Amino acid sequence: MTTSETATAPEDTRGSFRADVSPRGIEDAFRQYFARLRSGDPGGLPSVLGLLFLGLIFATTTDNFVGHLNAANLAAQSSFIALIALGLVFVLLVGEIDLSAGATAGMTAAFAAQGLHSGDLHHAVGNYVYWALAAGLAGAVVLGVFNRMIVAPAMVLVGLIVMLTGANENHQWFAFYFAVSIGVAVGTFSGTLVTRLGIPSFIVTLALLLAWEGVKLYALKNQSVGTTNFSTWYKLTHGAMSVTEGWIFFGVLAGSYFAFTFIRSRMRRAAGLSADTIALVVVRALVVAAIGGYITYYLSQNRSPNDIVKIEGVPWAASVPITFMVFWTLWLAKTHWGRHLYAIGGNIEAANRAGMAVARNKINAFAICSGMAAVGGLFLADFSGGATTDLGGGDILLFAVAAAVIGGTSLFGGRGRPRDAIIGALVIATIPNGIHLHQFPEQANEVITGAVLLVAASVDAVSRRRAKAR
Repeated sequence: MTTSETATAPEDTRGSFRADVSPRGIEDAFRQYFARLRSGDPGGLPSVLGLLFLGLIFATTTDNFVGHLNAANLAAQSSFIALIALGLVFVLLVGEIDLSAGATAGMTAAFAAQGLHSGDLHHAVGNYVYWALAAGLAGAVVLGVFNRMIVAPAMVLVGLIVMLTGANENHQWFAFYFAVSIGVAVGTFSGTLVTRLGIPSFIVTLALLLAWEGVKLYALKNQSVGTTNFSTWYKLTHGAMSVTEGWIFFGVLAGSYFAFTFIRSRMRRAAGLSADTIALVVVRALVVAAIGGYITYYLSQNRSPNDIVKIEGVPWAASVPITFMVFWTLWLAKTHWGRHLYAIGGNIEAANRAGMAVARNKINAFAICSGMAAVGGLFLADFSGGATTDLGGGDILLFAVAAAVIGGTSLFGGRGRPRDAIIGALVIATIPNGIHLHQFPEQANEVITGAVLLVAASVDAVSRRRAKAR
């Protein structure tokens, strides 16, 4: 080797390992997307295609399906499923399952409704149940601190203070928070049992499912409690934003998406990393704006079946799940904790060797799951007309799990996004909605939903096999 060859070899070697800093344009984005499809990562494409297929069938066979009123009804029917499924995405990401999410939704809503209805939760549920609940909340705070958690025990502690001061008995928003704090406490307990004692999550949450069903009956005294008299609660699935508020909501979301992607592109380019071109950023923002703008316009039309009153605006049943979806998407994608969840679900042994706090992250995932189940329970109670003795039972849990899986979240962990819950919930709600409009037998709902879930699970299994083969 000559002197000149020796001198240039290190530079050539460094160049061969240089990171790809080329900008990513529209053509590159399409090429990378199709490459992911070929590698066995379909994402939410199957669920989107399934939703379009179902919508096309029902839209061409009945005029009522595409009506403005039915669009709002579909949002209400899917809201509680979407919210519960949003929480389930987190436990599925780490390769676990929570079978008690439906029961948690019913139990937390029952305590919130009983407190508001009676004005004295202590007297309504009895001394034993009241102080057992207080002890449970206090115990969850201790467990959270022991596991070096911050947000979850703080939320439960505030919920305990709300309970002891009786604020949940006079103010609906405090009652809502009280319900969510109970849910977070439930998740802290179940997550601790799974991670610290090593009990399979299937067994733990199955046992808690039965337990929370009993606690719900204690809270309700075996009698349903109505919620329609509470104006704020009633608006969750029956109310809507004003038309102006709906357009502001759309503008904030669309504008924030464009600003976020634009700033991220500029920062990556300034750091010498591969970044999206301005053209790609603009095209994505225009697609989001077009879809969101059309939906907002459609829901802003008067959908009242008579001329006496006007019903228009984006339903709260649509805006609240979307807000949670955006929040959790940013939390998963832009925080170390979120990236750790994906790593734990992808390979827990590697995550342990990398020094990640696997146990604490899993407990947090369970706490979020049960907290979101409580939010879903509030919407479910409103949709059902009150906290009934069977609230959260039946097919609610199965539909929520199905929504997450149909949307693209993997049952094997490591893959999934909050948007999966929204798309999957729309698929799940579309089936009974269309069947009801067609006046088909109710049994058809179960058969079709089961078939769709089986197809989604099959797609997940096949895609993972293809990914491993590569």
